[in-house]
Amino acid sequence: MGVNPGILELFPEGTTVEADRGLTVGGVALSEVADRFSTPAYVVDEAGLRARIRRYQQALSAGWPDSRLVFASKSFPCVAAYRLMAQAGIGVDVAGLGELAAALRGGVEGRDLVLHGNAKTSAEIEMAVAAGVGLVVVDNFDDIDRLERALDHTVTGRQDVLVRVLPEVRADTYEAVATGQKGSKFGLPLDQVPRAIERIRASAKLRMAGVHTHVGSQILDVEPFAAAVRALAGLGEFETYNLGGGLGARYTYTDHPPEPEEWIGAVVDTARRHLPGSARLMIEPGRSLVARSGVTLYRVVNVKRGDRVTVAVDGGMADNMEVALYGQRFEATLVDRVGGGEPVDIVGRHCESGDRISSGVTLRAPRVGDVIAIPVTGAYCHTMANNYNGALKAPVVFCAEGEAREVVRRETLTDFFARDTSEWIDAS
Repeated sequence: MGVNPGILELFPEGTTVEADRGLTVGGVALSEVADRFSTPAYVVDEAGLRARIRRYQQALSAGWPDSRLVFASKSFPCVAAYRLMAQAGIGVDVAGLGELAAALRGGVEGRDLVLHGNAKTSAEIEMAVAAGVGLVVVDNFDDIDRLERALDHTVTGRQDVLVRVLPEVRADTYEAVATGQKGSKFGLPLDQVPRAIERIRASAKLRMAGVHTHVGSQILDVEPFAAAVRALAGLGEFETYNLGGGLGARYTYTDHPPEPEEWIGAVVDTARRHLPGSARLMIEPGRSLVARSGVTLYRVVNVKRGDRVTVAVDGGMADNMEVALYGQRFEATLVDRVGGGEPVDIVGRHCESGDRISSGVTLRAPRVGDVIAIPVTGAYCHTMANNYNGALKAPVVFCAEGEAREVVRRETLTDFFARDTSEWIDAS
């Protein structure tokens, strides 16, 4: 089957096209996944994700032996993903009560967790302390107050903390996911960091383990990461430097993000020049670790032909908010007629003009009932799923060695009404 290789370069590494089965991921035909689990559905190439983790581990350990890979789990907070990370032996960062609970449920040990958040509640901090979370990232002075109160009634040793530093580095990315620039809601400004460090070092309950920084997400250039490292160097010497994540994923044909080895190499090279060689380095990739391993499946509901060809599908902004939030572009193909075709606009089923999955993509003679695959949806799609227009949240299906298994089932109407406490009243 003749296929433009460009589209396959965006799908998980093990994706193939078979003459009689069409597009396959993990040895499973995507048409079969759509038939068995319905659509919309999130599909994950399990072997591809494991291989991606190993690639990061190898590059990081080769560059800086005393280092730690940590998964930024907000990108894909699924219990099965947490379990996979635990099996791979990497750390996990969490930024909320549900993420913390899901990570523990997935078998991640408390000591392997890093707690983030610019507005941590007392409940989150208390749960983290009870779970023995290895590192808490202090974002503000109120974090210090809440941590000390939470530790008042424990018999454990002091809690290791990192201070999140606002490096005043503006990365070239979407405004909604830039976090390192002056005025960001995240972290402490450089002139306030020494006071936070002094207070932590004076605490009988906290231990100053190091500093943390993060400049944003979907960054396609290594310089902002290097600049953030340089910003940390002027704060003194610490045992741990958590340099965050933010490496971009390749969503479209025209995106060319640095490879993981290039990103890690740039960070490590800068660290060698500016940070103590005895320190421990941590990085926290999220999007770049999981995005390519995910594919979303939709079924065509209608096709309108006029000035433009509009293909409407059975999902949209309830299962992929990235387009509506900051205009991220996605490519697409039909699973049984891969690559090429006429330019179309793929739109969702929700009552917003902004509910568009992609404009100007090519599909080969799309018709009602066809299954469309959108690559590079392993990050920030499942995590931001919602019930707009009463949509029921999509399942997550892991594919590996020719087998498909549902790790998150589709939401039902029973689930949808589970939290509703109102009583039906006959007003007739």
